[in-house]
Amino acid sequence: QVQLAESGGGLVQAGGSLRLSCAASGRTFSRYAMGWFRQAPGKEREFVAVISWSAGYTYYADSVKGRFTISRDNAKNTGYLQMNNLKPEDTAVYYCAAAIARGTWPISRDYEYSDWGQGAQVTVSS
Repeated sequence: QVQLAESGGGLVQAGGSLRLSCAASGRTFSRYAMGWFRQAPGKEREFVAVISWSAGYTYYADSVKGRFTISRDNAKNTGYLQMNNLKPEDTAVYYCAAAIARGTWPISRDYEYSDWGQGAQVTVSS
């Protein structure tokens, strides 16, 4: 099991930027793919981005492609989500999650992830 904790959320104006961090502890973080999901009020949780255990592969939802960048530093057991050109529709609670690599790609469905953080609120004002 991997314990995950997000940080870096907050309030930002449209067009601004935020960087979320996901600190991992427990089992070897580098063996897990790391994903980001988000859930807006009244909506289902949706996939945002995923990065492979080696950071060699990334995959993004169309809604964030070109604006968000996922990365990780396995030496620091930390993953990141850099969010640029934020829009009001990006407002949501953002969750990081870890998934054991099983040879499939991309890992974009929430049931593929075994461990989740508590979430970080991101609010984008217009």
